[in-house]
Amino acid sequence: MRMTKELPWSFLDAYRDESAGSLRLTERWPSLPHLFAISASRYPDRNAFSCYDPKELRFTYAQAFDAVYKTALELAKRGVLPGDRVVVTGKNSPEWAIAYLAVLARRAVVVPLDFQLTDAEIKNLVSISEAKTAFVDHEKLKTFASLGTNTIALAEGDPDYILDLVRSDSNTTALHDPAQGFEDGFPAAGDSAAIMFTSGTTGAAKGVTLTHENFVSDCLLAQSLLQVRHTDVFYALLPIHHSYTMLAVFIEAISVGAEVVFAKKLVVQQILSDLKTAQVTMFLGVPTLFNRLLKGIMRGVREKGPVVYGIIRFLMISSGMVKKATGMNPGKRIFKGILAKASLDSIRICISGGGPLPSETFRRFNQLGIDFVQGYGLTETAPILTLNPVAHYKESSVGKVLPEVEMKIIDPDERGRGEIVVRGPMVMQGYYNNPKATEETIDKEGFLHTGDIGYLDSENYLYLTGRKKSLIVTSAGKNVYPEELESHFDLFDEVAQVMVAGYVSDPEEHTEDIEAFIHPDTTFFESKDGNTDKEAAEARIREIISQVNKGLQPYQRIRRSTVLWEPMETTTTRKIKRHVVQKHMDQ
Repeated sequence: MRMTKELPWSFLDAYRDESAGSLRLTERWPSLPHLFAISASRYPDRNAFSCYDPKELRFTYAQAFDAVYKTALELAKRGVLPGDRVVVTGKNSPEWAIAYLAVLARRAVVVPLDFQLTDAEIKNLVSISEAKTAFVDHEKLKTFASLGTNTIALAEGDPDYILDLVRSDSNTTALHDPAQGFEDGFPAAGDSAAIMFTSGTTGAAKGVTLTHENFVSDCLLAQSLLQVRHTDVFYALLPIHHSYTMLAVFIEAISVGAEVVFAKKLVVQQILSDLKTAQVTMFLGVPTLFNRLLKGIMRGVREKGPVVYGIIRFLMISSGMVKKATGMNPGKRIFKGILAKASLDSIRICISGGGPLPSETFRRFNQLGIDFVQGYGLTETAPILTLNPVAHYKESSVGKVLPEVEMKIIDPDERGRGEIVVRGPMVMQGYYNNPKATEETIDKEGFLHTGDIGYLDSENYLYLTGRKKSLIVTSAGKNVYPEELESHFDLFDEVAQVMVAGYVSDPEEHTEDIEAFIHPDTTFFESKDGNTDKEAAEARIREIISQVNKGLQPYQRIRRSTVLWEPMETTTTRKIKRHVVQKHMDQ
């Protein structure tokens, strides 16, 4: 008899008939507050949201649901109507999570904003979104007050602090029962849930309108390739306003009743302390973060001397071969001491997104015993489109296409590289109040044009090579993708940042050659007086470029370079803002 594999969302079937009461599900996918209510009814006593800095704060699922319920009532009192836009902006925190879910429970639309935006940027995005109410951290209270926005504070000690409002609303010590649902019922799956502003690495930010179905379908379909457990502890290190962290940490966790631990700042000692204290099992980051972690681990191994380093590298290679051949993971035991020193010994899975991860980084983490999952997606797709499954991973791929996602490569070049286009339940409604941009991005057949370049193999695994907008066409007519070349610099300790671009080498022929802008890690080039030895740094950067060029095709080689002594401007997920850097260099 053939066994049928249970789908990750099969637990929802228990809520499809009348016995589920207020939690009854009448559509294929629940809305986000509906999904949260189901998890709170399944696991009321499990930790939902926690943080350890500046002081410890914890909410069980029952407590979190109660806080969300009462905050939604407060929004109603303040005149927020279903469909209204409400800003949530601040550092990662349990209060942020409660505010986000409360907006949705009120059947309003959440507008998550980067708390590091300038006042002018905030004013612009609030105007575009037409938001009249905002949940705000201490640092931005005055900014929002100057805009005439109705504010609720996310930081303790400020007037109208969200948790003070929740406590003052309590007429009883009893928590509101998740099984009773919310005062306004639940939104429909097709209702707008959020307006997410794109990070704008290659141009101006646009407001992406995503529905509850976009988020929930993406979350649960991703679990076909990534096992998520209610016993997992997710670490929200990257900014939660970003679609990547929001889906892969926050929404994935609440879908199964797992815990989210919030990090408020990117401080190494605090991160290591959080990982150890919380016994984090799911650690999400961007390639830059994982490259730096690996550099630190390998630097520590190298300091033990050449003999020990050689033995450990041999064991790593052997461990990787065993894992690839058998699926067993001996590295976790072999390198327990090394992982414990880096506070990574409790980690079950590391998840990387936000750009291609060098295959060598992927390989070495696997060799050390940490299962590593890489994914690909964009804000317009809620965002996950592919995941590299733990049991059947391919090191140089960004993963297998999710179920129910149609992905095609259009206009391929002679190597089969072309633009990635997709269609599926996670594709956005469109850009908020911007029909022209929507029509330019989603074609008449419903395929979203990603602007990314890549190719698919015979097993539907995707390989990324670059961005369509940053494509360089050389004098030989060859296509070069900067991101492909940049990955060759990732494991050089002396390189902090690199951006590859094209420059016009022959104005008459309009042909391009390739240049690199490199910001060195100046700690490697400090002279005895504490200043940076710029001559030594420039010499080493030239050596690295020469080394990288040897591994490239002639048409891909870097012809000129510039050493930058100031860091290049980045988004909050550490991606270089190419258009900003390029504009500055062209001046």
